[in-house]
Amino acid sequence: MAAGTGSGKTISATFSPVRHWLLMPSWLVIGFFLLIPVVLMLIYSFLTKEFRGGVIWDFSLAAYDQFIFDRGLFGDDPPRIEWAYISIFLRSIGQAMGATVLCLLIGFPTAYFIATRPAKTRAIWLFLVTIPYWVNLLIRTVSMKFLIRDNGPLNEAMLGLGLIDAPLQLINTNFAVQLGLFYSYLPFMVLPIYASVERYNFAFSEAAADLYAPKWTILRRIVLPIVKPGIIAGCILVFVPSLGAFLAPDLLGGAKTFMIGSLIEEQFKGNAGNWPFGAAASMILLSMVLIVLMFYARAQSRDQT
Repeated sequence: MAAGTGSGKTISATFSPVRHWLLMPSWLVIGFFLLIPVVLMLIYSFLTKEFRGGVIWDFSLAAYDQFIFDRGLFGDDPPRIEWAYISIFLRSIGQAMGATVLCLLIGFPTAYFIATRPAKTRAIWLFLVTIPYWVNLLIRTVSMKFLIRDNGPLNEAMLGLGLIDAPLQLINTNFAVQLGLFYSYLPFMVLPIYASVERYNFAFSEAAADLYAPKWTILRRIVLPIVKPGIIAGCILVFVPSLGAFLAPDLLGGAKTFMIGSLIEEQFKGNAGNWPFGAAASMILLSMVLIVLMFYARAQSRDQT
């Protein structure tokens, strides 16, 4: 029940006449920093590339056509599917899905462990999970590159223990990119799942155990369905930024690990960039993210009905 005021009105009723004005700062921030940039990118995606960088205000579908079709060096050959850009997009989806699965496999046990600790120690465990992320993402990614390079601490330690005879080539591989994405976004998986598990009523598990249900059955039939919203939220929070990441592919990967975030970032650098093509790739990426969020919204609505 809403709290009352001295005049007998609820707080919600008291502020009802001005609620739109109270939301005005939020709408201004969202409009200025989100909607306007997205609209500008959408417009730029339909413009024509200027030779020295920038755009010419001549509307066309050339940027989207370049992403999908290959028409030869001079643009007069019969159109063929441009697998180079499509493969980059598919690789980005695969890397993002791999990072999501890896974060889930590590994040769920971690979140469950923290949520089942005594209340006075949970804050310490959460602090240990989040403290590395007080450092800038660029610095953390460079540190990861230093750690796994050919003569880095990881290879030196394995050589010293006799586990390998020669340094492992980890830099400029899909494994390095996957490791960078996992390290970058693991807390985004742990925290939502922790919030769901913390609210879980463990009396359900105890009742199932009293009825001789195996532990895996309790986890699969009781725990996972109840904490499912946290798992889905964590998967989205990892998948979406991983899909558009460019620091990990740039610093830990190479030409064979190019992702769509790197492709977009490259189009806006220097005078040789292709702004319309970068904007078109951005809109394609945004469309992919919106599709994922729509599936999440539909799943949430089905769970609530």
